[in-house]
Amino acid sequence: MKSTVCALVAAGSFALLSPHVQAQNVTDAQIASIVVTANQVDIDAGKLAESQASSPEVKAFGKQMVTDHTGVNKQATELVTRLKVKPEDNPTSKSLASGGNENVKHLQQLKGAAFDKAYVDHEVAYHQQVLDAVDKTLIPSAQNADLKALLVKVRPAFVAHLEHAKHLQSSFTK
Repeated sequence: MKSTVCALVAAGSFALLSPHVQAQNVTDAQIASIVVTANQVDIDAGKLAESQASSPEVKAFGKQMVTDHTGVNKQATELVTRLKVKPEDNPTSKSLASGGNENVKHLQQLKGAAFDKAYVDHEVAYHQQVLDAVDKTLIPSAQNADLKALLVKVRPAFVAHLEHAKHLQSSFTK
């Protein structure tokens, strides 16, 4: 159940990262694409944190992001397959992919505490944006009851990720 919640939260929350999501209603097929893309963005950054972070806590957080968001993508894929919904690429999913690639390129240039801080700062901002997108766009726009239920169910995982990232972030200011 925890992985289902994490998957849905991760998938739905990232939509806010793009102004396109706020500017328009999105279809279930577009929501599916946004969710998968948003999770992949966090998986890619998490893998980098696992290998490059200097802090054991940041490495562990990166590993958790990979595990949780991989689980979410699996759940989201199973749902859209069952619902016979084909994820539809859209401006938000494209923006997410591009932003994720830029973030990873930026992080690859950093080392030590600078990497740790930049990774965690991004995770705080990203998860907050995801929560906003889930609340303001994805849940209200979802037409399929199962998709909407999944988004609602995974939301607490995004909250937990955000709180964990904020806790890590606070250690950089001490």
